[in-house]
Amino acid sequence: MSFSQKQFTLPAKSRGSYLITDTVMEKVPEIKDYKVGVLQLHDMSDALDRIAPEDRKGNLYRHSAEGLDDMPAHIKSALVGASVSIPITNGRLNTGTWQGVWFLEFRASKHQRKVVATIMGEKA
Repeated sequence: MSFSQKQFTLPAKSRGSYLITDTVMEKVPEIKDYKVGVLQLHDMSDALDRIAPEDRKGNLYRHSAEGLDDMPAHIKSALVGASVSIPITNGRLNTGTWQGVWFLEFRASKHQRKVVATIMGEKA
């Protein structure tokens, strides 16, 4: 069993849905080295523990220190999740015909997002 981990930054984007499969393959070329495995992607920017730090308790829906869409964006992120796991088969992401890796940005203003990519598996 082999492991690989790296961090990369996505380009700054405003609210929307973005297909990032090609970006992931470019930033994590090690995927091609694995016969079988799992790629775990985790958005470090909106980790679930940010949903209710001490200074925001009791004020979850009204907090706007980072903009009016601050708390709604964190709540959406918590519901959707901050991580995704994708199987690797013969050096490729094993997705269905119409599937890909999508990034959902819930903030209106542009934000850069840091992603940690972890591969666990058997190398070819």
